[in-house]
Amino acid sequence: MPTSVLWAVDLFGRVYTLSTAGQYWELCKDVQMEFKRVSAATQCCWGIACDNQVYLYVCSSEVPIRHREEAYENQRWNPMGGFCEKLLPSDRWSWSDVSGLQHRPLDGVALPSPHWEWESDWYVDENFGGEPTEKGGWTYAMDFPATYTRDKKWNSCVRRRKWIRYRRYKSRDTWAKIPSKDDPKELPDPFNDLSVGGWEVTDEPVGRLSVWAVSLQGKVWYREDVSHPNPEGSSWSLVETPGEVVQISCGPHDLVWATLWEGQALVREGICRNSPKGSSWSIVEPPASENGIMHVSAGVSVVWAITKDRKVWFRRGVNSHNPCGTSWIEMVGEMTMVNVGLNDQVWGIGCEDRAVYFRQGVTPSELSGKTWKAIIVGRESDRSHSGSSSSLLSAGCFFGDEVRGSGTESAPSDTDAASEAERQGPEQPLPKESLDNSKNLKESLSKGPETSGNAEQSMETHSCLAEDKGKAPEATGSDEGHGPTSTPAELPWTNIDLKEPKRASNQPAASFPEATGLSSLGLFPLGVEEPYGADDRPLWAWVSGGGCAVEAGSMLKWFTVQSGLSPSVQTLSLSITPAQTAAWRKQIFQQLTERTKRELESFRHYEQAVEQSVWVKTGALQWWCDWKPHKWVDVRVALEQFTGHDGARDSILFIYYVVHEEKKQYLHVFLNEVTVLVPVLNEAKHSFALYTPERTRQRWPVRLAAVTEQDMNDWLALLSLSCCESRKVHGRPSPQAIWSVTCKGDIFVSEPSPDLEAREHPLPCDQMFWRQMGGHLRIIEANGRGVVWGIGYDHTAWVYTGGYGGGCFQGLASSTSNIYTQSDVKSVYIYENQRWNPVTGYTSRGLPTDRYMWSDATGLQECTKASTKPPSLQWTWVSDWYVDFSVPGGTDQEGWQYASDFPASYHGYKTMKDFVRRRCWARKCKLVTSGPWLEVAPIALSDVSIIPESAGADGQGHSIALWAVSDKGDVLCRLGISELNPAGSSWLHVGTDQPFTSVSIGACYQVWAVARDGSAFYRGSVSPSQPAGDCWYHIPSPPKQKLTQVSVGQTSVYALDENGNLWYRAGITPSYPQGSSWDHVSNNVRKVSVGPLDQVWVIANKVQGSHGLSRGTVCRRVGVQPREPKGQGWDYGIGGGWDHISVRANATTLPRNVSREQEAHGPGPVCC
Repeated sequence: MPTSVLWAVDLFGRVYTLSTAGQYWELCKDVQMEFKRVSAATQCCWGIACDNQVYLYVCSSEVPIRHREEAYENQRWNPMGGFCEKLLPSDRWSWSDVSGLQHRPLDGVALPSPHWEWESDWYVDENFGGEPTEKGGWTYAMDFPATYTRDKKWNSCVRRRKWIRYRRYKSRDTWAKIPSKDDPKELPDPFNDLSVGGWEVTDEPVGRLSVWAVSLQGKVWYREDVSHPNPEGSSWSLVETPGEVVQISCGPHDLVWATLWEGQALVREGICRNSPKGSSWSIVEPPASENGIMHVSAGVSVVWAITKDRKVWFRRGVNSHNPCGTSWIEMVGEMTMVNVGLNDQVWGIGCEDRAVYFRQGVTPSELSGKTWKAIIVGRESDRSHSGSSSSLLSAGCFFGDEVRGSGTESAPSDTDAASEAERQGPEQPLPKESLDNSKNLKESLSKGPETSGNAEQSMETHSCLAEDKGKAPEATGSDEGHGPTSTPAELPWTNIDLKEPKRASNQPAASFPEATGLSSLGLFPLGVEEPYGADDRPLWAWVSGGGCAVEAGSMLKWFTVQSGLSPSVQTLSLSITPAQTAAWRKQIFQQLTERTKRELESFRHYEQAVEQSVWVKTGALQWWCDWKPHKWVDVRVALEQFTGHDGARDSILFIYYVVHEEKKQYLHVFLNEVTVLVPVLNEAKHSFALYTPERTRQRWPVRLAAVTEQDMNDWLALLSLSCCESRKVHGRPSPQAIWSVTCKGDIFVSEPSPDLEAREHPLPCDQMFWRQMGGHLRIIEANGRGVVWGIGYDHTAWVYTGGYGGGCFQGLASSTSNIYTQSDVKSVYIYENQRWNPVTGYTSRGLPTDRYMWSDATGLQECTKASTKPPSLQWTWVSDWYVDFSVPGGTDQEGWQYASDFPASYHGYKTMKDFVRRRCWARKCKLVTSGPWLEVAPIALSDVSIIPESAGADGQGHSIALWAVSDKGDVLCRLGISELNPAGSSWLHVGTDQPFTSVSIGACYQVWAVARDGSAFYRGSVSPSQPAGDCWYHIPSPPKQKLTQVSVGQTSVYALDENGNLWYRAGITPSYPQGSSWDHVSNNVRKVSVGPLDQVWVIANKVQGSHGLSRGTVCRRVGVQPREPKGQGWDYGIGGGWDHISVRANATTLPRNVSREQEAHGPGPVCC
């Protein structure tokens, strides 16, 4: 689960944050401000201070918030003096925006607020459509406005050029005041409530926020143009309401609820991508007429409310199509406010004790949850009170252990205490003795071990609200029957108990947790001393979970206090880094290996006591018959594994089938010949494919299917383990391993043979053995020093931990450590197609020759909303269908793309010649698995590249260079990466003039990148001492081609364009590292990877075999030599279904004779 924070405000106006991985409330860094309430999002928090002004807190990040300002200089040709700034009266301004309608001189572009700063001065953009312009950046046209070209023609009467200047948002990790309008008459009156949401509105552009506010006069305001590149927004706009509003809440999607002074609720309807403010209000009546609604909070599919009698209510039937819901359901508890955060998780503040409560058991199937549980962690500043515990521990008398040892009853565990304390809740009134709680505690601690033991037991108790009041035991004579040594399980704490006037004087410790409420229990760390006085315990006024991602079933540390361990010992344990742990583990493993060798040295002449044995596993599967009748056939399979006299194991897989219902036949496969076992996941079968070198060349694997997913995983794990034993491949992959990813996201790794890259008689690719690793990725990149990074479909970055297995190989063929839970989210796309009719316009009735009206992208397969399933049975839907507006070519306001016919080039506007149109629908699904991967937060990435290690190079003296591109197109450089710390320490942002899509760093620190417009760039002066380089050099792309990917090896640079053409950059020399031209190498290429030996591997789009056609095949370029860097041909390997490969870790040393031949020919194009 990614680390995120919960925001809260105490009664003194101080803002605190609590991390999902933390155990303390941390005071906000800007402590000079006092706030009334806050509303958080993932990367920012809005708040209303005590001066009723709105402030914004933007969390720090390695990626800066940059906004590009543009201005256009326009000129017209004059017969007397050529091009000049004298324009016609009907022309646009000489300095204007892109449309020419607004006057925009360079000195008139100012910063929007004091929270911005200029990054550089104005400069001319000399890039036009991915190609460099002539010096000066001018583009020419016949008139304003028209289509501009970079070449001047005889009829070019006007020209323009674009000036660019970047500004950077500088007020991060501090509260920045939101500027108001300049006109005092239009200023809104002071605010008393606000809410942030809308970042996941259906079809909403990524990064846009909806900020709603309520003024003291009951008016509703909306903040315009709030987005990631413009976190402050532009201005406030008034939204008319049918009455005076008290409070407002905006959910992550399109739910906006508000409360009126009269107690009713307002629901905003019509919120969508094109209308984020909505269109109208609907009124929802309160649950009871005598007690109106005073507070409301909206989520994705839920609405929670608080009435004036402090009762908690849940709104049933709320969704995007019915934002008003259907009915109210009363929940247990009394709260002052509630807040719905990410994943519809709910937080609240208790009515009496002012503690923060978390709603447990909230899942997509049970949105109302089960119980309230108090968050009992202390504040960060309170850890200073733990000095006495350290001194007591050093003196040999740690208080908690002394109490436990002398008490007549042992203290219960956290689990027992938490389950028992669910009987108590925030709706219970506070007894009078709560004012003397600290005094009672001190008295109890001074009375001796018996009473002190009970006090510690009480302090370890955690409280929850029971969902059903009827389940609480009745309190009849609860005080008379219990002595001072009663355990918490024997104390009948109920609502009736707390309403009794007094406790017995000999039980101050037992009465303390009842009197102080739930929040105070977490204020006494380790049971050593009282960190607060009676009036200093944290009393909360507001909580916001809009930036807190808590997944269902996740383990949080908010509800337990570690006991028996001093803070100094805890700090010591937390200071041990994973890198140090890895170093110790490696050292111990080496010592054990050396000792084993020494002990076995004396027994080499003894014959091993291993006898030959046979082991058989049978089962029932289905087998795909590739000949008639071409269908799935029920078969019996048997795996026979035998062990020879030398201890070596080998296995044979038999497949028994029946032909024409009479003749019984079988197939057999020797597992030492199997090269890969691939899960073939689809919506109907749990199937997998089995390849051998011969079947790889034929593109004709053996396909088997199991009845259940568990059966398939068992067979896959067993067969994979048998294949590894036959080839004696065990443990984690070597640092030189070759990694690959299939189109389904499965990860495979192969150990390279020494003769794989031999110049003479290399090992054929189809004989490589691939084994599966747990996890799910889209891209993977490796380095010769063992550093491996991957990127999921949801752009989450993952780093390899050093384990192996995971997923379906958990347990049998998996390491016991370094395996972690991994999740991934991807989108499924279908298309709605329509044809224009002269009578009715565009309809779903097409011509008989047209594609399906609901289809895939190709139009060959029918795909409707009802019939489209997730990619496999391992995926589950996590969203509804929504229109995708980010398709190439653009769309109109409703998401339609137009064309003259199917299929054709689509555009986002309608013309007279457009007779067909289509619209893309998307739906998100999620997969949860496990593997040797840890998440690298918090920046989402779209591409990554790690510097390859040269053959024979010793890179121990410096960190490993890693470059990446974020999902927004920012170029980043990772600092602090090493073998012991593969995740690195921080990101360094590298400035660019436009968004990038691909980046690659070569063995000699050559950094190449590809922008979104298809142009290439080279980064100059990159070195270990200057990891980010100094500037970008624009490299023209191949003629009429847009590049999509680049890969750099030792001396070679290869690039791939959008049409599948592979290009080699020629003319690269040490004095001119940008090269001179692009040479075409091949077509039919999907991905390319260039290794440290300049070896070239690709994923081919289509490869024809003797029995079938495969899409997505691993191929190697053969004949690559210093004098012929482009190679001569292709060697086809495993496929199809592969989508990515990385050979950048394989720096196997070349044979000696080849090395000498290379020395005789001299160095290559670049000498590092």
